[in-house]
Amino acid sequence: MVLPSLRSTVIGLILTKPSNRLFSSQSRQPLFFRLLTSVNKKSITVLPSAVKSKPEYRISVTSVRNQSSKADNTMAADQIEAVVCGVDELKDGEMREVDVGGEKALLVKQGSEFYAIGAKCTHYGAPLSKGVLCNGRVRCPWHGACFNVKTGDIEEFPGLDSLPKFQVEVSNGKVKIRADKSALATSKRQKAMCKASAVNQKSVVIIGGGPASVSCVETLRQEGFQGKITLVSKDKYLPYDRIKLSKAMDTAPEAIALRNKDFYSSNDITVQTNKEVKSVSASSKSVKFADGSSLKFDSLLIATGGRPRVLPIPGADLKNVYILRTPDDANAIAQNAKGKKVVIIGSSFIGLEVAAFMSGKAQSVDVIARGTEPLENVFGREIGSMLRKMHEEKGVKFHFESGIKEFLGKNGFVSEAVLSNGTKLPADVCILGVGVVPATEFLKDSGIKMTDRGFIPVNQFMQTDQPDIFAAGDIVEFPLFTVGGKDVNIQHWQMAHAHGRNAALNIVGKKHGIKSVPFFWTVMYGKSVRYTGYGPGYDDVVVHGEINAQKFVAFYTKGNEVVAVASMNFDPIVSQAAEMMQAGKKIMKSDVLKDPTAWLGKL
Repeated sequence: MVLPSLRSTVIGLILTKPSNRLFSSQSRQPLFFRLLTSVNKKSITVLPSAVKSKPEYRISVTSVRNQSSKADNTMAADQIEAVVCGVDELKDGEMREVDVGGEKALLVKQGSEFYAIGAKCTHYGAPLSKGVLCNGRVRCPWHGACFNVKTGDIEEFPGLDSLPKFQVEVSNGKVKIRADKSALATSKRQKAMCKASAVNQKSVVIIGGGPASVSCVETLRQEGFQGKITLVSKDKYLPYDRIKLSKAMDTAPEAIALRNKDFYSSNDITVQTNKEVKSVSASSKSVKFADGSSLKFDSLLIATGGRPRVLPIPGADLKNVYILRTPDDANAIAQNAKGKKVVIIGSSFIGLEVAAFMSGKAQSVDVIARGTEPLENVFGREIGSMLRKMHEEKGVKFHFESGIKEFLGKNGFVSEAVLSNGTKLPADVCILGVGVVPATEFLKDSGIKMTDRGFIPVNQFMQTDQPDIFAAGDIVEFPLFTVGGKDVNIQHWQMAHAHGRNAALNIVGKKHGIKSVPFFWTVMYGKSVRYTGYGPGYDDVVVHGEINAQKFVAFYTKGNEVVAVASMNFDPIVSQAAEMMQAGKKIMKSDVLKDPTAWLGKL
């Protein structure tokens, strides 16, 4: 065994006991342990290994060096210290973005204590200082992700990474932050994960390549699960940020990957792409694949998401008639639609976001919609009208109260879209955006209970009627706590993250009930509508601000209770509403009739 120089920094050294060579004959103490303790006794921690069959000692040495060490200078160079404010400049419950050596940190005061964490949300980089501080966590103003102010850990989604935490020192009436340069620059941190152990023979299989699956596998390792983890996906790419497909259609697949290949391998997570599931057997705890292979499991998570609805109409199989589901679909549409006539069937979120992306790139963009305004069923007629006008100003043309009858073609390519009223629209590229159905056909004879529509009912622990089989994301009906535990289906990116994490916690036996407030957003022409709550069945909308000026907040009410909130250029009110709902507090219609913020005193 070669001992490293004492002039270097030693971190996380592992010593096992393969022979007596490493031990003193007098004390049976590891020789290297004695050597280290004789040099610097302050920074050594000894932890017994969890593996009983092979005794192990983990020696964590913060630094072992002499005063002339070059490593000492390097460490100092990597650290930044800055006085950021006086102790009286922040009141209890306040936060502020502060400068630390040219980078930003978020300083928070809770009670008499100060905390410092990364300043930007790890999802899309929103400034957290403009968010909401409540109950020991800060909620992002854009998309609702939440971070613990003491630890920086992510507690609500979207996103996978946590925030770095920085040292805070208070002396002589001043608040000082000490931080690592790289942590300040990236403002992201991956939570520590365990490795697989040969001793643990348990196997968890995850079907699906979306956010619920990735959130689940990461949480399993973060919570100490050392068994085998296998994620299988029908996609040919590693799990990616699917919501970007309709907003940035020319993005390369690797640019939107949620994690790269090295991440999965370094955390002992097996990912099998291009792997289609043929069937699942609850009784034999096995998954069979289309290629003839199979996997046994102790616990299973099904998170296959939605499958785009296909219209059984003439011409649907013509070339350049697309369904947007994969990066290849998005890239092909973006490439083939340049300077061409584009027809979009459906005024859903995907349809409108695709229209916004195509505007200015395609020769023309036509949207066929069954309703009278886009997204009227979600946002109401007034906001739907504003969204329509926003598109029309960019040259998009709508055809309301109509459907698609057939596609006509020339030489195998689509050339016209025929509407249900007989109108013919010239079309070089057509995109179907008419909703999704749950991708659960392979579960038909699985023994797992499903609804007539193909959804999987789960309890608050994301369990199906089979105790060791869990389901998450777009395919489930689950009890939503904000509506008294009523079973609902919510197809939100954020909620899928929460489902996956919750399933993992219960797989490892932590009995954690789902308690996440729905939160979603849409972006068109650089402008975003944010929404929180559960609004189906609302009977009135209270609006403050100017909808047509694209600066407003809308409160959706059922009786005297606000059940959902939407806004545009009115941050952080939707995040504030989400925090109210998370705390189990109600916003009443009477609270918002005169003043949109009168209820904030309840937070």
